[in-house]
Amino acid sequence: MQKIGRYRLVRRLGAGSFATVWLGRDDDLDVDVAVKILAENWSTNADVRSRFLAEARLMRRIRDERIVRVYDIGTLPDDRPYFVMDYCDAGSLADLRRNPTDPVRTLRLCAEACRALDVLHRHQVVHRDVTPGNLLLDANPDGSVRVLLADLGVAKEMVGQQGMTMTAGTPSFMAPEQATSGALGAWSDIYAMACVTQAVLTGRTPFAVKTVNDVMHRDGSEQPEPVAASVGAPPELDALLRSALALDPAHRPRSAQEMGAALDRIADAMGAWAADSNTSPAPAPRPPQPRTPSPQPQQQPPAQGFAQPFAEFGQPSPVEHQPAMLSPTTVTPQTTPAWQFWTLVSLIAVLVFIGTMFLTLIAL
Repeated sequence: MQKIGRYRLVRRLGAGSFATVWLGRDDDLDVDVAVKILAENWSTNADVRSRFLAEARLMRRIRDERIVRVYDIGTLPDDRPYFVMDYCDAGSLADLRRNPTDPVRTLRLCAEACRALDVLHRHQVVHRDVTPGNLLLDANPDGSVRVLLADLGVAKEMVGQQGMTMTAGTPSFMAPEQATSGALGAWSDIYAMACVTQAVLTGRTPFAVKTVNDVMHRDGSEQPEPVAASVGAPPELDALLRSALALDPAHRPRSAQEMGAALDRIADAMGAWAADSNTSPAPAPRPPQPRTPSPQPQQQPPAQGFAQPFAEFGQPSPVEHQPAMLSPTTVTPQTTPAWQFWTLVSLIAVLVFIGTMFLTLIAL
């Protein structure tokens, strides 16, 4: 197996126009590393060679956990330069572009990418080639993932850049002023970061451009396609992307840090919506339904001298669920007084006696 110095090359990770990156193994320190080697066809080009070494020195100078670190540099026997840097084992945002995942997590990662860019800008450096593939993901021991900015091969110091005419970058993520050799700054990387955000959310860049000429002649009135509704985000996402993709840099967010904070707020809102939708609220208590009294037979006015049964108690209480059971009324038969009975018997006896006497006299 091929070795470069003390680094054992395991497999090729990727190749670009100017260099190839290999997964290496530092057996002395027992760690994986990434080894970047200048392409053979460019090794004799003084300008390309100088920029390759400048990238390594710049990455070494900016010591921050959000920027890929360089900790060794050397030259191969064929005089090609190489440098050794951190190996990020969780891929890159390019993987999310190919396979879009949870939008909330994607927005969080894009917010972290913005903070990585802000580190670069605070060191007065503009990246000029912000793409999903240059935003690497590294897994932490606790399972979380951090975003690291890589590939500063075309990065440029912001100080003293007047008169710069070289066009560099990837057209699909390139700010208009970058294609026209205009003044570059943090605003140029912010534009590119908006392109990255839309690409990893939807799998598509905001505008159908493939070449620098496409960027230069893009219709200035063209607006990016709204994406918020398709990923379940609030309208603020579309407003942020429109602002960051404005042709006029003055209309873009003032810093990458500001853009990252806005992406986090949108992710917070989406997370709150998801939490609310996953929590089933207890069913609201049903309002008490009015009781519909059952039809009652029409009551006749009570007879004089009799009280209406239970009149003093009114209607049954509404909290009672069983109808009140009324005791059956006992009917006592009325009896004739004794004096009236005997008077009637005596009168009948007298009438019978008189009748008998009358019939006897007639017979005589």
